[in-house]
Parts: sequence; C-alpha cells; structure tokens
Amino acid sequence: MKRASIKDIARIAGVSVATVSYVLNKKEGHRIGEDTKKKIFEVAETLNYTPNRIARSLQNNKSKLLGLIVADISNDFYSSIARNLENKALKLGYTLIIGSSDENAEKFEKLIDLFSQQQVDGMIVAPVAGCEDILQKLLDRNYPLVTIDRYLKGVNAPGVILNNREIAETTTQFLIDKKFDKIVYVGYETKLQHLLDRQKGFEASVKDSTSDIDAKYIMVGLENISGEVHAEMEKVIGKNPKNTALYFSSNKLAVAGLEYLIKNSIKVPQQVSVLAFDETEAYKLFPAEITYIKQPLEEMADEAIKLLDFQISDYTATSKKITLSGDLIIKKSIK
Repeated sequence: MKRASIKDIARIAGVSVATVSYVLNKKEGHRIGEDTKKKIFEVAETLNYTPNRIARSLQNNKSKLLGLIVADISNDFYSSIARNLENKALKLGYTLIIGSSDENAEKFEKLIDLFSQQQVDGMIVAPVAGCEDILQKLLDRNYPLVTIDRYLKGVNAPGVILNNREIAETTTQFLIDKKFDKIVYVGYETKLQHLLDRQKGFEASVKDSTSDIDAKYIMVGLENISGEVHAEMEKVIGKNPKNTALYFSSNKLAVAGLEYLIKNSIKVPQQVSVLAFDETEAYKLFPAEITYIKQPLEEMADEAIKLLDFQISDYTATSKKITLSGDLIIKKSIK
C-alpha cells in the first residue's frame, strides 16, 4: 500500500500543503484556526501518517521522542546504558534517538541542536568537558534535561550518578589491606568531575592509611589511550613486576593495560593484581577473570527516565540529583 503523504492530507482536508506542514511540524508564527488543526489531525490519524505518533502529538504538543547523547557509544558501558534507557523509554511510550559526542564539545553541541530540531520532548546526556554553557542555556529555558553518569561543576542540572568517590575509597582500601608492595592508579588527565572523584577517593584512602604504601600514578589523555598506557606502564611497573596492584579508573584504560600485560607475558594475579571500574566484554578474552566495580545500569536508566518524564509531564523544572551505589565484583585477578 502506498504510504500517505502531506499532499494526501492537504487534498482530503481541503487546505494547502504548507498549512499541513505548519501544523504537523508545530511551527509557530502562523495563524491557523483550531478547527483547521483538528481537521488535519483527524485526516492524519485516518491515513495513519508516519505513524500515529505524529497525529497523537498534535493533541498534546508532544513528539514522544527523547534524545540521548552518550560520550562513546562504542564503549560497553554506554551501549549498555543506551539499551536500558531505550527499554525503559519504550514502556512509557517514548522513542529514543541516540547520538555519540566522542568526548567532543563541538559535536555535543551539534547533537543538542539536531535533537532540538527533531523536537524531542527532552534529553538525557552524558556531558563532556567544555559543554557547561550549552547545558546552562537549556536549563535557563526550563528544557527537560537529565545528566547521566557524569556531572559538571557549576551546572545545577538534574542527574543520576554513581557514588564514585565513596566506592573508590572502599575499593582502594580493599587493595591496601592486601599488603601489595606497590599500588598503581591509572587515570585520565581530565576536568570531568566523576573521574576526578574516583581519583580523589583513591588518594584519600592512601593518605588516611596507617600502612606504608608505595602509590604510583599513570595519567593519560583521551587521544592515544593505548599507546600512552603502554609507555607509562613500562616506566612504572616494567616487564617483571612483583606483588603489584593496578587500579584502572575505566574499562577502556583497563583494556589498554591488559594488552600490555599480555604483550609482556606478565601473569595475573601472580605478578600483578588488577581492579577496574566497569565491566566490558573484552575482559572475557583475558585468561584471568577481572575484578571490577559494577555500576547499577538498569537502576540508573530507570531513575533517569523517571526524572525526565516528570519534567515533561508536569512542565516542572527540577535540580534533583540521584546518587547510586556501585558494587565490587571480586574475581580471580586479585591475589
């Protein structure tokens, strides 16, 4: 069957194509009577125009579309978040449009503009460094917005995050209690607060410990993660480490570190113990099961969708922040 078009709606409703376009796209500044709008709506619904979502949206001025911007869709963490958010959104009648900013503020802004043009009812975003002004403009307009996984200092947006500092402190203490000769924190040179919270948690546990700890740091950028991690690990642990623990602050850093260990035939956990934030399918390729900090992805998605739906449904701005707890999943990579 031939798909109905705007021309079909215009012909049956007895109006111009332009009038139908103005109504369906909710363009402002055009004086179109309510009777005409209603008639166009009825024709669109009768013809099942692309699909009934558009017709229904004319009744309540909602598109039933949500925008999701993640930092890196290729990362297992964000692809899992997206999958959970999509499932939760569908249950509430929303369709999710997904974009990946690749940690780039300019691309992040372009996605914000694109989703706005698509007239999404609200957005869930994982902010990137340097996007403070972009988010603040949305908040100033009372635009339905929720941050997930991350937050930005000085931007009072509603969001769902992990207790990064607290879980970093407890997991670092877990390593300290194992009496390793050396504990190496592998992190990013970054301004992102959630990653800085992880580093601060590690530093706090080391500082407060009564044990004599040889704590080392490997800090890398976002451009050449694997190359930088390999080079720094060679300097810090060498090719024949003993009684050493590696604390990776992300799964991407962990995968780069595991590549180095395999390349140099360094045994886990006999020579080096490994602990990492977040799980990833790549861990399954490593001989030893990796100990990791598990984030409550389903709960994060559920809370984020509920926060956003509340703003959309009630037209009420909120600055509510929800902090969830991570769990340490102990596997065979810790001696």
